[in-house]
Amino acid sequence: MIDSSLRAGLDLYQKSCENIPLPLIRAMNDLTKPFKRLPVALIGTGSYVPEQRLTNSDLEKMVDTSNEWIVERTGIEERRIAAPNEKTSDMATQAARKAIEAAGIKPEEIDLIIVGTVTPDTFTPSTACYVQANLGAVNAAAFDISAACSSFLFALKTAVQYIGCGQARTALIISSEKLSHIVNWEDRSTCVLFGDGAGAAVLRTGTGIEGDSAILASDIGSDGTLTDLLMVPGGGSAIPTTEENIHEKLYTLAMRGNEVFRHAVAHMKDSALSLINRTGIKPEDVALVIPHQANLRIINAVAQRLGIPQDRVFINLQKYGNTSGAACAIALDEAIRSGRAKKGDIVLMVTFGAGLTWSSAAIRL
Repeated sequence: MIDSSLRAGLDLYQKSCENIPLPLIRAMNDLTKPFKRLPVALIGTGSYVPEQRLTNSDLEKMVDTSNEWIVERTGIEERRIAAPNEKTSDMATQAARKAIEAAGIKPEEIDLIIVGTVTPDTFTPSTACYVQANLGAVNAAAFDISAACSSFLFALKTAVQYIGCGQARTALIISSEKLSHIVNWEDRSTCVLFGDGAGAAVLRTGTGIEGDSAILASDIGSDGTLTDLLMVPGGGSAIPTTEENIHEKLYTLAMRGNEVFRHAVAHMKDSALSLINRTGIKPEDVALVIPHQANLRIINAVAQRLGIPQDRVFINLQKYGNTSGAACAIALDEAIRSGRAKKGDIVLMVTFGAGLTWSSAAIRL
């Protein structure tokens, strides 16, 4: 039996509902139904690398190292270095223009621009805002994210959520890095690894038709207890750069390589396997794996653990070194433009970076 106070409350609620317009009631009822996420497709890619090449032979003249030592331990033969007046946003804009052209759209059609970078033009405003202005993408919201080498796929995951929820139709995602600006060129353990460049992709609401282009699944993760394994310790609010500490070069990259290697292999494998399990695709369904281009030994170890043969693994780090978040974006664009990845192929991308962070994505082109 309903007591009098509860009955009075129900009567009051029913009377209040009488004044709610019918369309609003229908909308409220729709909120109780399962949400159907919109499909998302990749419709264009682009990349850019600076003209200047820094070879291993060049590095032999700068630090105590050798071409043989670098190739044996990393697989890197050369890397690209941005010009002194070439900004992160300049490289991002170049890559973005190629992606926009490949997608066959106009900048005005872009609703969202996300730039992943650890080397922004300025702390504020975001590098994405500079790119927006360069492109004339007047209808886009623009912001940066910072997930180091995982940035491109973090940006992809974020854009997929916006498009999937109907908050955007067309998104431009970019990762651009001028790592030469934060490398300690006296530290042979790190300066041989990194290069500059940018990669971009355009995402748009997909058709949802089986076999058409689609972002099948994506995964991101972090472990903030391991921030000290790979970081730029100075230059922020924790350790500002001062006259007293500037000689310590705390504004440059510092890395504990052996520990990074161990965590990278484990997390990249687990992240990729989680996508394979969630999507139901099998390793043999994957036409091409595009891993983070950091170290050939890491790439080989991850491919082996995934059961993917070497002829289905895309590698270009010998030309560019580790360009952080831009690495897998550049590799994706090169794979598509070279014909290594074709329309209808399933591509598996997997990355790892400072944070620690890791990410992966399964994409049908």
